[in-house]
Amino acid sequence: MTKRRTFVFTACAALSAPWVVRAQSDDLRSTMQALPQLHSLQVRRGDGIVFAEAPRGPGLDRFANIKSCSKSIVALLLGVAVDRGEIPAVTATLDEVAPSLLPANATEGVADITMEDLVTLRAGLERTSGANYGGWISSGNWLADAMTRPMVAAPGTRMLYSTGSTHILGAALAQATGQDLLTQARDRLGAPLDIEIPPWTRDPQGYYLGGNEMALRPRDMLKIATLLRDGGRFAGEQVVPRDWIAASTEPRARSPWSGLSYGYGWFLSPSGYVLGRGYGGQIIAAHPGRDLAVAITSDPTLPARSDGYFGALMRLLDGPVMAVA
Repeated sequence: MTKRRTFVFTACAALSAPWVVRAQSDDLRSTMQALPQLHSLQVRRGDGIVFAEAPRGPGLDRFANIKSCSKSIVALLLGVAVDRGEIPAVTATLDEVAPSLLPANATEGVADITMEDLVTLRAGLERTSGANYGGWISSGNWLADAMTRPMVAAPGTRMLYSTGSTHILGAALAQATGQDLLTQARDRLGAPLDIEIPPWTRDPQGYYLGGNEMALRPRDMLKIATLLRDGGRFAGEQVVPRDWIAASTEPRARSPWSGLSYGYGWFLSPSGYVLGRGYGGQIIAAHPGRDLAVAITSDPTLPARSDGYFGALMRLLDGPVMAVA
């Protein structure tokens, strides 16, 4: 009798599964329709893509500006460089890794800023993002401008969201590896993931912008999310060291804006997501506990504040997307 009940339950579950998946997809669509800023959403569960639609924007196969998700990509490249011994340790200082980047009039203490301070956005220097961004990119030397700003916190303490910090990190990576960021991104992430990465903005000295303006196809953003979910592995290859992914997803700082914790270039949500976040609502996210990888693109010209559109995206991730698992 027990076996018969088990068989009946299993059979009913199998028959009802398509209806459950259809209902979940309908829930995702209705939520997307209520968010006119949202361009595309993709969800991978296990080895299968269970949802991939782009009701607005250029679609899933054309390049999208991932904005500050670029910071998360640079963080992955740092992990590869440390693993290869090109950077001795994440605790290595700017003076040890790339002394030639330091301007003669650098703010006192800049030489002792570590790669970890930079990748966790705890460099201590006055921010170059927000209201300061325009003035920073209008300067003739973005690195010198960032490194001569005043110290507003002790390095390694308070999170100060600043593209300048990640730009310094990207330039240090270029110095340490002998490859510019574009070459590193293409060789160390693009090739193993079969991702095309076009050139993006450079500073006046020729360094690729380390924390903004990279472009990826939404389908390739999902590959990055899958890599993150699977501990740095993709298609059977360990692309980024597993221990780096583990270290990246440990809370090391907290955003004063969203309240989210921050690891090595990735935000960490209370519900278990690890995510890169870009202006306008660009998201590369993984939930290892639920076996989920997610990519979201949005209108890059509109803001996505934590108490506004980004908050709505987090509710999408925690609600209808999580229900897929």
